[in-house]
Amino acid sequence: MDVTIICVPTPLRKTKDPDISFIAESTQAIAEHLHPQQLVVLESTTYPGTTREFVLPMLEAGGLKVGKDFYLAFSPERIDPGNKQYRLANTPKVVGVVTPACSRLAAEVYGSIVARVVPVSSTESAEMVKLLENTFRAVNIGLVNEIALICDKLHLNVWEVIEAASSKPYGFMPFYPGPGLGGHCIPVDPHYLSWKMKALNFSARFIELAGEVNSHMPDFVLQKIMLALNQRKKSINGAKILLLGVAYKSNVSDTRESPALDLMHLLSEQGAQIAFHDPWVSSVEISGKRIKGLLYSPALLRSMDAVVVTTAHRAFHAKEILKHSRLVVDTRNIARGLTAKNLVRL
Repeated sequence: MDVTIICVPTPLRKTKDPDISFIAESTQAIAEHLHPQQLVVLESTTYPGTTREFVLPMLEAGGLKVGKDFYLAFSPERIDPGNKQYRLANTPKVVGVVTPACSRLAAEVYGSIVARVVPVSSTESAEMVKLLENTFRAVNIGLVNEIALICDKLHLNVWEVIEAASSKPYGFMPFYPGPGLGGHCIPVDPHYLSWKMKALNFSARFIELAGEVNSHMPDFVLQKIMLALNQRKKSINGAKILLLGVAYKSNVSDTRESPALDLMHLLSEQGAQIAFHDPWVSSVEISGKRIKGLLYSPALLRSMDAVVVTTAHRAFHAKEILKHSRLVVDTRNIARGLTAKNLVRL
């Protein structure tokens, strides 16, 4: 190969420490076959310093030198699953390199497939770009989730508040609350930066606070469900509860870090009989048990004590769901503009 791009998972360990073992395995495999004039690019999200401090020494161990014999760069993946407007070709590609020679080659390679290449001065800067992008979203989602908790205490409609604030043509960017934070990037990536800063005796307070707020949201939704059932003289223990959507975002099949799975686990702990329907997902695993999705029908809705909307899939129609359900807990505002006695909003 003339160009080898590393795109492997970088999960967190249970201790919230980065797990770069997949990067290590991939780099070692490349190092064993590295040849002169080869370009190696790391795209996996990781902490600043990984490319230079970890990948580079492994590649140079065989005697070849970066910038002279081979070339090394970091270019963060920028993909928004389900986004039909911004795809690979029309999303600018950030590229950070080790040497100027690496920059020229990496820009040429990526310039052949994307409309715009954005060079930065180092691999560390490029690694930080990705963490900033996802930390920006995580912190702002944490903020709006806390606003949702505040509005609940004040008996205000958080969706109405956000919509009205969005009318300001400057200085405001709308983010929306939900049952938690999902996906393989936004809930995970900020912890890479937080971990790195702990090694430098610095506390990333915004990141850690946002993570705390976001991780609490499934518990908040559980309390909303329990209260709504209690007001209808129904206990959560033994209640039949259907979750609509288990993917972490609308119109995709990805369930990684999905808050719906956390909510299903919490409901199960309370003795609820849980079920789900998701047009994109056929089955999920909860507490070691595989649960198959049910076919959607009005009869299914009528058979449930509560229906919880946890993913705003395009296939879900709020009016029909409200018509056939005894209780609907809408965590995604699919019932925007509707009112009903059986509707409970986030």
